[in-house]
Amino acid sequence: MALKSSNKVETNRYELVVEIDGDTFMKAVDAVYKRQVKKINIPGFRKGKAPRRLIEKEYGEGVFYEDAIKDLYPAAIVAAAEEAGLAMVRDHVDLDIEEAGKEGLVFKAVVTVEPEVEVKDYKGIEYTPVSLEVTPEDIDEEIKKVQKRNSRLITVEDRAAENEDIAVIDFKGILDGEPFEGGTAENYSLTLGSGSFIPGFEDQVIGHKAGEEFTIDVTFPEDYQAEELKGKAVQFEIKLHEVKTHELPEVDEEFVKDVSEFDTVDDYRADLKAKLEESKKTEAENSKETQIAEKLTELLEAEIPEAMFENQLDTIVDEFAMNLRSQGLDLNTYMQYTGLTEDRLRDTYRDRATAQVKLRLALRKIAELEGLKASDEAVEAKYNELAETYKVDAARVKAVFAPRDIAGDIEAERAMNFVKENAAEKAAE
Repeated sequence: MALKSSNKVETNRYELVVEIDGDTFMKAVDAVYKRQVKKINIPGFRKGKAPRRLIEKEYGEGVFYEDAIKDLYPAAIVAAAEEAGLAMVRDHVDLDIEEAGKEGLVFKAVVTVEPEVEVKDYKGIEYTPVSLEVTPEDIDEEIKKVQKRNSRLITVEDRAAENEDIAVIDFKGILDGEPFEGGTAENYSLTLGSGSFIPGFEDQVIGHKAGEEFTIDVTFPEDYQAEELKGKAVQFEIKLHEVKTHELPEVDEEFVKDVSEFDTVDDYRADLKAKLEESKKTEAENSKETQIAEKLTELLEAEIPEAMFENQLDTIVDEFAMNLRSQGLDLNTYMQYTGLTEDRLRDTYRDRATAQVKLRLALRKIAELEGLKASDEAVEAKYNELAETYKVDAARVKAVFAPRDIAGDIEAERAMNFVKENAAEKAAE
């Protein structure tokens, strides 16, 4: 392969003129012939045994050229882009064949490339620190969670339903005087205050006692998954069978011994405090990084090709589908169950994809400006680290992750650490 020329034709689009020598092209043609000959009938020859020259005489000299070009051009374009110093983006390629024959193959390809990027004022980014203080109330809240996990449900008979109670109800949804599909259930256990039902539903159950029958009015959100219910005002007929609440165990030494390795309440509280302090440190670091990431996307100046956002969306959706498969559910079934379309699913993640693309571009530019380039040794070490993580040979990892992508990950991480180290706490107002 030889790159003959590289010319910018519009923003983020370059025309490459690529030449492949005759010997390489003819080998590709011969490979296509060997794949396809078994499907070709030529009078006087058994199927699959006709010589290439006779097939070409019968169907034309270029009968195998198109498939040979398809075999050759993807890798040739990638190599040409690298030779031209262009970071190519996966996108539609405009291909124009100029020559194809025994002398070789010459073609033009218009490809999408990553944008030119500017990032200014990335040193001294201000962020609001998260308090690391752990209060007695924080510890009490953690203990309450453990109490709930070790509680028992009891039936409430002397009061109305309250927030955090479990209401056992029958409900029937009515739209324009008729029950609607999916709006009816019997003996449903609803945790009040959980937010699992549409806004306003749970609030209107609170205050009622077991045995009561009543009607509530709610409006479905505009973005509700069922098209026929979006933004619709409906009524629900409710029958409240039972109200249950969690009876929490007493926090004493017996409780502590049951739920921990400690013997006293004081020791248990001290351990919870230490764990919460570590959790606060992690929360503070994550908050700092999130604030800095948001600021970097604002500081980025670039005309980003839409293909980069779409490619990132592909990655996010693929990861989502993979997580579903790990739970025994495929993406198509999930979308049917939730009423989602592929377009709506992608729209759900569009903002995330946009932010991720912008952040990565900003960090790579900072890595370039600050000389944080990943060495070959660093890339190799990362391959070995991933191999250890996935418990596979490094060769298998290399087959999945390109060196350029691994280097990009390393440089982005180094750039983020650099920006964090040079960030400034925002002064209290």
